[in-house]
Amino acid sequence: MTYPVLLLFSFGLLLLLLLAWVLRDPRKQVNRGSTLGSAEESGRRHVTYFPQMKQALATEDFAFLNSRGSRALFRRVRKERQKVALAYLACLRGDFLRLWRLARVIASMSQQVGMAQEFERLQLGLAFSWRYEMIRIKFLLGFAPLPELGTLSEVISRMSIRLETAMNDLGERAALAAKLASSLDGRGLDTP
Repeated sequence: MTYPVLLLFSFGLLLLLLLAWVLRDPRKQVNRGSTLGSAEESGRRHVTYFPQMKQALATEDFAFLNSRGSRALFRRVRKERQKVALAYLACLRGDFLRLWRLARVIASMSQQVGMAQEFERLQLGLAFSWRYEMIRIKFLLGFAPLPELGTLSEVISRMSIRLETAMNDLGERAALAAKLASSLDGRGLDTP
């Protein structure tokens, strides 16, 4: 095989692996006790904890601990905050995957969703997964990528708002169809 063919084959294999990774069952990675009933709460739950995450990962806190406390205390606190940040990141991923599945359900109910929107949803899933993994690796290496974490949180917030709008549109169309059907039933137009 030539080098370009091998490179193209490797790229295709990498894309297939990424697709399989994005579509894997999230229940294996996300705590089952964290499921919420409403899609609105699910998509916005992480936003309420982001200021605490910013505070927990602030460099000023670590500088203060390093100057006032022992080295062992500093390492212990940094390790505990890293665990909390990784748990928060896992919750962000769980929120995203719930919203992503909800988007798939909404797309199946809507006749207006075409291949372009489905491809866009797939791209969003791959981009989110890539960012998630990069941030997770940075946390594991001891860095605190707050801007990237904020960006990931924004992606989920925007997706939640878009899905809420789409659900409202579907609800309005369903209500209009039901009203039209009931008005036809009342006039006896649907009977032979």
